[in-house]
Amino acid sequence: MTLETQKKTASAWFKSLQTEICNEFEKLEAEADPALYSGEPGKFVFTDWERAGATNGKSNGGGRGGMLKGRLFEKAGVHFSQVSGEFTPEMQSMIPGASEDPRFWATGISLIAHHVNPRIPAVHMNTRYIVTSRDWFGGGADLTPTLAVDRADDAPDALAFHAGMEAACTGANAKAAGVDYQEYREWCDRYFFLPHRDEPRGTGGIFYDRHNSGDWQADFAFTQDVGRGFIDTYVPIVRARMNQKWTEAERAEQLEIRGRYVEFNLLYDRGTTFGLKTGGNVKTILSSMPPVVTWG
Repeated sequence: MTLETQKKTASAWFKSLQTEICNEFEKLEAEADPALYSGEPGKFVFTDWERAGATNGKSNGGGRGGMLKGRLFEKAGVHFSQVSGEFTPEMQSMIPGASEDPRFWATGISLIAHHVNPRIPAVHMNTRYIVTSRDWFGGGADLTPTLAVDRADDAPDALAFHAGMEAACTGANAKAAGVDYQEYREWCDRYFFLPHRDEPRGTGGIFYDRHNSGDWQADFAFTQDVGRGFIDTYVPIVRARMNQKWTEAERAEQLEIRGRYVEFNLLYDRGTTFGLKTGGNVKTILSSMPPVVTWG
């Protein structure tokens, strides 16, 4: 398989994954109990965008942003992108292969979901394929329960989420790609940590970057398993929780924990930095910000 075929194949998959996830989230919206959630079920609104400028007369790509503001999902963003261009001198020293050649190409999907109901954990997931003079996959998924009772390591949602991610990291594709589940789980715990508060952002999941085993087909198949595994794991968690009643005190706790989310994304998240410094779409990059937040 040529590099150009690999790029087209990965991009098409990420685009199809966006559609599949959006469809699943809209189903949850439709199933939500109208006695708890007022209004009509929400639908995704999609916006196509183009990356500014051109390289050698060719488009620098763009993407398709999907935003849902509904009765169950207070705010959910599921975004696809395929972009290219050249890294700035500052970025060249930070990205593998960019010092040899500043040109890059990247495609992927990223999502964040914040719910009205504080009993439902927030979630983040992304998978991506990046090409410089080298190429690799990266991504992961992590869970952020917003109530203290659900943030314990042995809380049911945390256990279910970890089981789903472990399944994606221990199947035949993952083994062929040389994946070490424990490494990716611990990497997630280190990455999604707020040093200034000395606390984790949530209950973890998996995180991986710059993954190239030398077997592109295996690496791609593993990344697909992460995307499918996310759907198979997170959707049942939401479905089991979404018709539970909540209190105003729980809602207040949720809003304060959301503040931690903002702090991490603006202070430490490499994906946010990468997107902003490479001319990405600001609206989709910052759509991870929760709609209502408080700080304690």
